[in-house]
Amino acid sequence: MAHPSQLGFQDAASPLMEELLHFHDHTLMVVFLISAFVLYIISAMISASVYDKLVLDSPEIEIVWTVLPAVILVAIALPSLRILYIMDEINSPFITIKAMGHQWYWSYEYTDYKELAFDSYMIPTQELEAGHFRLLDTDHRMVIPLGTPIRLLISAEDVLHSWAVPALAIKMDAVPGRLNQATFVTSLPGVYYGQCSEICGANHSFMPIVVESTPLDHFEHWTAAMLESS
Repeated sequence: MAHPSQLGFQDAASPLMEELLHFHDHTLMVVFLISAFVLYIISAMISASVYDKLVLDSPEIEIVWTVLPAVILVAIALPSLRILYIMDEINSPFITIKAMGHQWYWSYEYTDYKELAFDSYMIPTQELEAGHFRLLDTDHRMVIPLGTPIRLLISAEDVLHSWAVPALAIKMDAVPGRLNQATFVTSLPGVYYGQCSEICGANHSFMPIVVESTPLDHFEHWTAAMLESS
């Protein structure tokens, strides 16, 4: 999860987030190289008064400064398109979970299990226990099995919401009357936090998202316990 004074992204918890981090580093390196080169040219023009007549009128240089930016754009665009296609791929999801946004809480329904549904409310500050995070922890977590494809169906019942968990590279709008879809796979066990990322009213800041990734046997025990208690 994020920590105070953090400047970079959260640690990746899914293969898609790892791809996005690699693409970010790749693009940022290109930006640094271009910025350094432009800064060098500006410094040279300011500090030096010597120039060459061939530089002032040279078709070869014009070709270079036309072709080189195009090559750089292609080097950035190809990895970007690859990640966009990966984000939309759906490869035989293990389970399907429906997330509904309400003012101001989330409800989850495991469609592959009969009567496995619950609401997820933020834990009030006065009820927090040791180890809980203020404004981030909920009374019920969305528990998923580790390393298995998950399909998430996202919608809303009242106003616009947005289901976002940065560590999993997911941010999908929840629109009333529309069913949006996202897929992800967790590569590490743990608890991942997110929040509604669409201004949805007075308590917009108080509808967190908590995703817990556990091994498959723990997930089966959890589902059995939830079905017994419902």
